Amino acid sequence: MSTKTLEEKQYLVRYKADKKSHLTILDQDVCARCEEKYCTHFCPGEVYKWEGTRMQVGYEGCHECGSCRIGCPSQNIKWEYPLGGHGIVFRLA
Repeated sequence: MSTKTLEEKQYLVRYKADKKSHLTILDQDVCARCEEKYCTHFCPGEVYKWEGTRMQVGYEGCHECGSCRIGCPSQNIKWEYPLGGHGIVFRLA
């Protein structure tokens, strides 16, 4: 039995993204003052990207792990479940 890397496991994940994000940055100014930008490091889906002066959210790749709910030291990320029938779809292999 071979051990799969994290990248190989993530390849098995599929998404059915809604048109509306279930993740919201509450205040972009709070992100701008955040020196550590923890969300760009702890999110396994690499959903959060710092671009220019704004934090961009690629909600379509969210793993729905909830790490952003507890990882942001300023509690500046609003996380909700995606609408029914949308979000992450796991495949076993």
